[in-house]
Formats: sequence, C-alpha cells, structure tokens
Amino acid sequence: MDVEYGSGKIKLLVVITAFCLLHSGSAFCLPSGLVGNGNTFGRQLRSSGNPLGHSFFDLLAVSTNEETDDGSVIESIEFPAPLTGPQQLARSAEFWKSAVPIIASYYKAAAKLKFRQDVLGECISEEEECQVWNDLHETGAQNLADTITSLKGFYVKTAQIISSREDLFPKQYTDALAGFTDDLDPMPGALVKAVIVQELLNRDEVFEDVFTEFDDIPLGSASIGQVHRAILSEKYGGPKEVAVKVQRPAIESKLLGDIANLITITKPLKEADALPLDYYAVFCELEKQLADEFDFVAEASAMDRIYKALARSPDGSKARDLPLKIPRPVPGLISRRVLVMDYLKGVPLSRARDEMIKKGIDPDGPESKIFGRRLLKSLTEVFGRSILETGFFHADPHPGNIFVLEDGSIGLIDFGQVKQISGRSRETLAKVMIALNNRESDSNPSDLKTIGDLALELGVTFKPDIKDEAPAAVAMWLFDGTVENLPGGYDKGELSPNSPVKDLESFPQDLVLVGRSSILIKGLSNRLGIPWSLAAEWAPIAEKVLALSSKGGGDVQQGVRFLDVLRILKTWTKGKVSLGASRLPPPIRKRVATLAVKIQERRERRQNR
Repeated sequence: MDVEYGSGKIKLLVVITAFCLLHSGSAFCLPSGLVGNGNTFGRQLRSSGNPLGHSFFDLLAVSTNEETDDGSVIESIEFPAPLTGPQQLARSAEFWKSAVPIIASYYKAAAKLKFRQDVLGECISEEEECQVWNDLHETGAQNLADTITSLKGFYVKTAQIISSREDLFPKQYTDALAGFTDDLDPMPGALVKAVIVQELLNRDEVFEDVFTEFDDIPLGSASIGQVHRAILSEKYGGPKEVAVKVQRPAIESKLLGDIANLITITKPLKEADALPLDYYAVFCELEKQLADEFDFVAEASAMDRIYKALARSPDGSKARDLPLKIPRPVPGLISRRVLVMDYLKGVPLSRARDEMIKKGIDPDGPESKIFGRRLLKSLTEVFGRSILETGFFHADPHPGNIFVLEDGSIGLIDFGQVKQISGRSRETLAKVMIALNNRESDSNPSDLKTIGDLALELGVTFKPDIKDEAPAAVAMWLFDGTVENLPGGYDKGELSPNSPVKDLESFPQDLVLVGRSSILIKGLSNRLGIPWSLAAEWAPIAEKVLALSSKGGGDVQQGVRFLDVLRILKTWTKGKVSLGASRLPPPIRKRVATLAVKIQERRERRQNR
C-alpha cells in the first residue's frame, strides 16, 4: 500500500499546529488596567512569579485585612499584573514543547510504515495503517487539549474553530476540543463584582442599587471574560432579567504579544504547501480588529447598529423580521469592560446536542433536521443581509456565540469583533452570488469565465501557471457547498494537494472575515449533513442590493407603519407556536416534525426545478 497517505496525515498535523498558532489570533482581548470612576475598591496590583500563565488565578490575590472606621473587616480584591516580555516568550516555548512531539510522532510513524513497506517488503493493509493513524490521533488530540487547557488565551479560540470543522479535522481532534466553547476557568464572583463596582457604580451607590439579584455562577466563561445572569433594580428600569458581560483583567499584554508573534511566524509560511490559506493576510486583518475588542462600548454600538440594519429594509422604509434574536444593550450600564444587555434564555450551539438528549429528542431524528435547516437559514440570512446590504457584520462566529433559545429560535451574541467592508467589495460580492446562482452548469466555459473574472475583481490573486478554472473553482468552493465536482478537476477538500485553495497566492484582507463566516456555515452544513449553497440563498439579497444601488438608494423613512405592527405580531405568534410545539408529548412532536420535514423537502424540490 502506498504510504503517501501518511504524509497527508503529517500535513494535517502541521495544519492543526498552525491553527493553534494562527487561528488563535481571532480571540477577543482584554485591557490590562481598570479605569475607575472614583471608587477606591480593588485597585491594588501585584506582579506574579508565574511565567507561563498556566492559570489565571495563580496571578490573583485576595486579602481580608483592611478595616473600616468602625472596625469591621472588608475584602480587598487585588487584580493580576500583565505578562512581561520574558513571560510571553516562556508561554510560546511551552506551546512548542507540547506541539513538536505531536508532529514528530506522525513523522516517525510515516517513516516506520515506509521502512516496513520499502525495505522489509511487508504488505501493509489499509486497516492496519488506519489503526496506526487513529491511535496517533487519539494521543495527539488529548495532548493538544491538555496544552490548550494549560495555556488558554488565544489557543482557546483555536480549539473552537477546530471543533466546528468535522469536515476538515479528524474526529478525535474535534471531539477532544469540543469542550472549549464555554465554561472555561471562571473568575470568582468576588473579582467579577469588583470589576463591576469599579466600572459602573457611582460614588454614592452600592452593588444592590443596580442589581437586586446576581448569579455568582456564570452562564458561560471564555478566554476574554464571562457572562452572569442578573435582575436590574427599579432604579435602572427593572425588575428586568439581564446578562452582564465582564472582562478578565490583565491579559491585554498576553493577547497583543501573541498576535504580534503570530504575524512574525506566519510571514515565512505564506508559501507553505501544507497550509490551506495565506494566514499572514489573515493575521494582518485580525490585528486591525483587535482594538475594538478591548472596548465593550464599541461592542454595544456594533450590536445596536447590526440590529437596526437587520430590522429594516436597506432603504429604511420598511420593517422586517429579524432572522434571529440579537440582545440589546441597557443604556447607562455600559463601560469599556462591563456590558449589561438583554438576557437570551437558551444554550450555546456547542451544548445543543446534549440539551436535545435531555429533552428526549433524537439528535439524528426529524426534529433535529428541522432545527438544522432553521439554523442554517437563520445564519445564512443574517450574514447575507449584513455583508451585502451594509457591509458591516459580526466577524467572530463560532458555536459558543450562537444560541439555541427555549422557543427553538436562534440567538447571536458577542459583537466584540465586527468588520466593515467597502461598498465596491459589497457590490462585487453581490455579482459573484448572482453569477454562481445563475450558472447553467458547473463546467459551462462562459459561466466559469464570468465567475472567475468577478473573483479576480475582488482582489484574489493566484500563483503563476494555474488552470483557467481556478478562480471560479475557488468561488464555488467558498460559496456553494452543493457542488459535487469542482471545475478543472479540483478536489473539494481543503487539505488536498489538488484543492483550488492551493493555487491562491493572496486573499484580499478586506474579505478575510467574509471568508471566515462562509466557512463557518459551510462547516455546520457538513456537520448536519445538509447540502447548502450560500450563493443560492444570498442571490435574492444580492439582486435587491444591486437594484437599489442602481437607483442611487432611497428615502429613509423611520415612521412606524401598520405593516410594522403586523410584522411584530407575526414574529410574536411564530415564537408562541414554536414554544407550544416544543412542549408537546415526544410521540406527537416527532410526527409533527416528520410531516414538517416532508413539506420542507417538497417545497425545496419545487423551488429547484
């Protein structure tokens, strides 16, 4: 048996390691200091002897030896100090100390198989070779998970991306890294409240003046902070259930240091055959996005801007149904490091399967299939509207930021990383979607030239001496998951030596995060087993955008109309129906779901004729 299969596995591990260094740059970031509002509570800082940042709480000190004038003891929270230069280097060394043995084990296994085959003349069965690689995947995945657990920070974002790409990475890796989407090393409640007091409270206020209830156990905890459920006091518009997002103190230097190192590391890898994309361009783009991620005020503004754009037509004249639910910030309770917003009751997509099992729903049954289609439809529509209509969109989609709500609807959170693309890029993207959707076949020369020319117009560049079909093949690979055979004989797999992505020389930085959004939806559709074409779904949006552009826009009318009220009523009714259906007995619920799937499939077949 040809042992070249082994070299492919080695390339896969190089890519996984690169993901840990590269994709991790897309994480949110935190400021190192806390700018107070006049309070003296919790302003002490101390340095740490921990050079690696293995645990956030190794840097935390809590003392209880301050006394008030009446002799009572109060608790003083001390915040951690940022990492120094030597500590940053030690952190990188710790990762490589774990990553290099993982990669070396694959090279060793490949060499051993080749020696047995070429020198000893052994005939190695496919089953035996697969067992070798599966054993290495098990060991490598666990070692990688342990390393990310130890280092946290940017590497958690890496785990989130790998775990959502079952179409790209071995199951052992996606399973081992699936637990990094939330509930990561939560901060203690005392530290969380200390940050809130510094950031939000006036001099004459106490914590209970703002929140009548506050859950010390977070709803979710990630690399940059965590979210708690609370009840607002009447003074601030309550009683109202809200979510309170609080940043972790003192990791700005860690994250900024990581992103600078990543740009340096990825520059020499621009031509690396083992990597499916130009990650140097990716990190240059992500570096630009980093500044706003330190600022929750900017996040609140982005959240509102995207909500308002989705709630009305592009010219502002008509109200529209939102494809999914977006929380709104609470005015007056927003700072750079604390954000109070609407509470979305549900679970992150990363825990949706477990939640289905708890409720007696078969994750592979008809109800799950209905949910999968609704999920893809909602995400496709919200990103299509945002990218094509305004060019301003959520740029950090992953299963921890996508919520499944109690009524079965979808929610989108975490707007710290957003992107604005130019009007010219929007219009060219719209033309690409229309050309892809209107093509006669996947091999028609005229269609391929039109699609390819538009891809080049976007600023995509290719290596010399590529096939003529390469630009169109890349566009189909990125935006149409229903294609069976790419033009030019290219393979659909990103890691294949014959992937059209291998012929890319550079990808425009303006569109890097558009590609990331499309790859998220592509990965979800593969995971759900539902063929999905972004181009087909986005083409109607694109046609309206180009039509409006040719007219020079329209008059923006913000008045509330009767149709607006009807739309709100329709949305409310739909939510009540979904919630009622979820409470039906399992046998009846399953029959209803099976019928709904059949109706949906019949409708789709009719549309595709």
